[in-house]
Amino acid sequence: MIGTQPVTLITQNSQMRDILKRIDKIANSDTSVLLVGETGVGKEIFADYIHRISNRSLKSLVKIGLSALPPDLMASELFGYEKGSFTSAASSKKGLFELADSGSMFLDDIDDVPLEIQAKLLRVLESRELMRIGGMVNIPVNIRLISASKVNLNDLVEKNMFRSDLLYRINVITIEIPPLRERLDDLPLLVNYFIQRYAPKRMLKITDEALTYLLNYHWPGNVRELRNVVQRAVIFADKKITPEEIPANIKLNNPIEQIVKACSVCFSGNGMKFTEVINCLEYKLIQDALHKSGGNQSNAAKKLNLSLSTFRDKMKKFETYSPNCKNVVAENR
Repeated sequence: MIGTQPVTLITQNSQMRDILKRIDKIANSDTSVLLVGETGVGKEIFADYIHRISNRSLKSLVKIGLSALPPDLMASELFGYEKGSFTSAASSKKGLFELADSGSMFLDDIDDVPLEIQAKLLRVLESRELMRIGGMVNIPVNIRLISASKVNLNDLVEKNMFRSDLLYRINVITIEIPPLRERLDDLPLLVNYFIQRYAPKRMLKITDEALTYLLNYHWPGNVRELRNVVQRAVIFADKKITPEEIPANIKLNNPIEQIVKACSVCFSGNGMKFTEVINCLEYKLIQDALHKSGGNQSNAAKKLNLSLSTFRDKMKKFETYSPNCKNVVAENR
């Protein structure tokens, strides 16, 4: 599809701001960009942003989700075909590369591309020209390629599932987008944005209790999942979004409760001493607070209602500590 919607990037997170500064530096080059991040982190929005601030912004941004294309249709969609090249080819058709000429092209889920198509992609990127299926003429194309992957492509290269030469071609610049659970300071901003987006005339607010449930959730579906949760909540909310509008799976996924339950199991079932369980509980609470605060000790101390000096004393206590039990909260994320 050809992207025309306005780009909205909302963040106050320092890591995200660093990413945006980096993108600003490379936007006007023709360098290939690889966006890496979990499903739902917003890779397409980043592709929109890169194109919008580039010197190609007046031309098309052509997007394609490769995982949604059957392998036998992928080549014809990307490179086009000539009339009569196969049974149903009643007329010639331009491929998406041709439609993106002079603009940008976003290949989402490039990790799902079969090896046969990878070879053709590499040929187009290296020669800057393509040949339609059934064609006899090379067609020049001038594009800026933005690719996205939900996995580390180096792992696929090691398994012979992705061509190393194609990887070198598409990841001149790699941008790793952090998952939502690693930038929870953005969550209130995103919640308010989605409330305004889906209920612009209702002046809805979210209660602190409801927001706390959202902050304590691990968000495996990332920003996309948050968007869906807020969209659902504004439909059922009256004057405020309360815990009543928060899905049960989110309310039951409080990591503090998980920590306490895990340590209780260790105490009753794993034969740990009382002092060991207390140390383990303290250690996990500190690690969880640091995780939610992006490593900021002051914010982590506030989450635990501790003074900064007390928090640091406890951190020092656990510098060489390794919990005996395996029910660490990070494993539940």
